[in-house]
Amino acid sequence: MKEFNKFVNALSGSLKNLPGFEAQLKMAPITRINDLKNYPVGKSPRKSAVLILIYPDKGNIKTVLMERASDNTVHSGQISFPGGKFENSDKSLEQTALREANEEIGIDTETITILGPLTKLYIPPSNFDVFPFVGYTYQKPVFKINAEVKSILEVDIQTLINPATLINKTIEHRTGKIVDVPCFFVGGHIIWGATSMIISELLEVISFSENNL
Repeated sequence: MKEFNKFVNALSGSLKNLPGFEAQLKMAPITRINDLKNYPVGKSPRKSAVLILIYPDKGNIKTVLMERASDNTVHSGQISFPGGKFENSDKSLEQTALREANEEIGIDTETITILGPLTKLYIPPSNFDVFPFVGYTYQKPVFKINAEVKSILEVDIQTLINPATLINKTIEHRTGKIVDVPCFFVGGHIIWGATSMIISELLEVISFSENNL
């Protein structure tokens, strides 16, 4: 637990100086780069938030993602952090992230401390601004998924840091096109798009924090 506390304290400090969009762009699909660089003019993106939860588990430091259920939505079947759109009843985007994490994967939000946000990211296909929040809890959560979620993917932070996890994969885009995308390949799952871009910034923040321990 002492090592986990050191990690959390260092991460908290590093979140005050975010690497930003350039860190995210390293994992952007080539088909989306122009849309990302040219923030939509004349549009009003909807707001959403996701939770990046850090927790200790058997001597390792992990985070949790989820495989979305297959349906007719834009992000059907993809790997993502728990999260969703801002509701008028939410007092803040931070609360949106916590509420959605509770609804989708059953996390007890009373045990979570939010360290801070990462950089806002625009998602062109769904016209959302997504606001990622990094939080931690001292115990591995008890997960309970709802109908929006097919499965849970617990990932060791060191696995994400491992260069062998970062590869390029050919996938079938939702439009039917075959595209080559940078991704994190974990447990047979392809983590790409907005989620991989968020992870890219997170890993740079973690790298900076570890260099300053």
